[in-house]
Amino acid sequence: MTSAIIVTGAQVQDHEFIYPYYRLQEEGYTVDVAVRGGQEVLGYYGTKIPVTCDIPNVDELDIRSYYDLLVLPGGAKAMEYMRQDLEIINFIAEFHAQGGIIASICHGAQLLISAGLVRNKVISGYYSIKDDIINAGGVWGNDPVTKDDRIITSPHYKYLGQWMKQVITEMNFAGRNF
Repeated sequence: MTSAIIVTGAQVQDHEFIYPYYRLQEEGYTVDVAVRGGQEVLGYYGTKIPVTCDIPNVDELDIRSYYDLLVLPGGAKAMEYMRQDLEIINFIAEFHAQGGIIASICHGAQLLISAGLVRNKVISGYYSIKDDIINAGGVWGNDPVTKDDRIITSPHYKYLGQWMKQVITEMNFAGRNF
């Protein structure tokens, strides 16, 4: 069975959490939701986020033996706090280093920046963080979906369907190569 982890926090952009959470389950994925402290939080519009675990400690976990996909939903307020948490940043960087696929949307790209994963990559994110992506050494992509290496990004929740379709396609292809 394929497994995914969604790393998020309080005031996540509700749509960007809800759609991948249920869409991945529909595809048969086991989905964990990791939030600092392991306690339920609310999305920006008040959605109760069903938390299953705290942020995994990379020193105690072979990440790729647990998860095939990492999803980073956006939400400017959530990302502002999450990117200051070094354990979250280390988890993202280590997940990538271990060969996992990362799906990020909107302000989730801020976590990619803080994890040092955008240099020399085409990365999409909300238009207000275009300069941040460029200043981190990346190339800003404004297409509905951008894929570079094992990172699949989208700038806005209006592209959720296209983004998740690409993520699932990439996961199906990668599954044959694990």
